[in-house]
Amino acid sequence: MKKDIHPKYFEKAKIRCACGVVYEVGSTVENMEVEICANCHPFYTGKERSSDKIGRVQKFKERLSKKSAKPTKKVRAKKSRSTALNSSLEK
Repeated sequence: MKKDIHPKYFEKAKIRCACGVVYEVGSTVENMEVEICANCHPFYTGKERSSDKIGRVQKFKERLSKKSAKPTKKVRAKKSRSTALNSSLEK
């Protein structure tokens, strides 16, 4: 193997989460900060939190309900071209 091509490995690298939890793991980066971890992630905690005020699904449902609430327009039957020609010829 070639020497000096691999990054330095830290046995006790510290990973800090925004919620305040600190993990010690092996990594090539000595200190790292993350926004979310297993301690505060909604999938693991069972608590749902919203990062947006209204999510995409809720916006979609609102648009869908607005469309279904509008009355539908009746489509008039178009005169066929031959009927239009015949009526103009009769005059």
